[in-house]
Parts: sequence; structure tokens; C-alpha cells
Amino acid sequence: MKHIAPLQAAGEAVVKVPTRRTLAKQQTRAKVLAAARRLFSEEGYEGATIRDIAAAAGMSTGAVFANFTDKSDLFREIMLTDMVALGEAMREAAERGKGVDDALLKIFSAGYAFYKSQLPLARAAFSVGWTPEEGPQLRNSEPSQQLIELMVDQLNAGVERGELGQEAEVKLRGQMLFEAYLSNFKQAIFEGWSLEALQARSRDQIRVLLAGARRG
Repeated sequence: MKHIAPLQAAGEAVVKVPTRRTLAKQQTRAKVLAAARRLFSEEGYEGATIRDIAAAAGMSTGAVFANFTDKSDLFREIMLTDMVALGEAMREAAERGKGVDDALLKIFSAGYAFYKSQLPLARAAFSVGWTPEEGPQLRNSEPSQQLIELMVDQLNAGVERGELGQEAEVKLRGQMLFEAYLSNFKQAIFEGWSLEALQARSRDQIRVLLAGARRG
């Protein structure tokens, strides 16, 4: 009789252990991203070259191009990674909100605080002249859509609590709130506005955008 291992008998999937080559590639990619993040922060997008990034990572330019198509591909990867972390910070902030207005304000504030904590990289991100193809790709990326969905979720919660009417058009207002959130980054990143000033502006934007949706 053929012996059957207990785990196989239980129907559990066999976990594949990453090969040495796979691990090496992951480590190389991580080193390139870390070096690129530092140089983009120090030199800006235009000032950081692939050659400099490769040197800072301790590898050849060929190793960089083996993992990333070009500099914009590398920079986009950093931005998308940050947006995932940003989404987590925003969700935690929303959970502390008292009512729809406060939850949305906390979401906005968490976003500005996140980028003000790393101003050099944020300036590089918002100064990049994305091509007509790249700009929409970043805005329509999964992390961006998740931020919009987070705002829509807060609007739906406001409807359920009776703060907003059933005809609140939450999807449209969620998109408008996201655009309002983005519109303040000029003041946040380049004009040195304080978090308090950004919160005051955001509070007014939220009030105006929700004005037609409130009950009574």
C-alpha cells in the first residue's frame, strides 16, 4: 500500500519554496528601489539617473534594466508602493471619524501628513511631467481607485446613518472629493501650507461638496 503523507491526506496545498534565483532577483529589485527612492529624494526626478541609481545600489545599469523598463517605470513603482501605504493610513484615520464630514476630513489630513513627512520625494512626484498615457494610468491605478472607494464608503455610511439623503450620488461625489483632495497638493507640497491650513481648506471643500446631499 502506498504511503500518503498526513498533509497530503488532509488535502493541503504544497507550498513552493522560492528558488535561489527568485530570491536573488527579489533582493536586487529591493536594492534598486531603495537606492532610487533615496536619489529621487536627494536629486529630484530629473537629477537622478539610472547610472547613479545603479551605482548607489552597487550593481550595473544592466541589472537595473533587467528589473525595470526605464526610469519612469522605476519611479512609478515607488509611487504605487507609497499609495498602498497611504491607503492603509487613510483607512485607519477614517475609522476614528465621528460622522461623514469628520471621517472625510481625517482621510484628507492623513494624505497630506503622509506626503509632508517626505517632502523631497513628494516634490519629485508632483513635478514629474507624466506623459498623456502615464498620467491617467496612475490616476486609474488600483491604489487610486481604492482611495476613491474609501471616500465612497464614507458617503454610504453617511447615508446609512441618515446624515445624507438616499439620492446623494455617492459615486460622483466620491470622485469629486478625490479631485478636491488632489487639488490641494500644490499648497501642501510646494507652497509650504501647514496641516492646519490644509485642514481648513479641506473642511470647506467637503462642506460645499456635501451641501446638496444633506438631509433636511
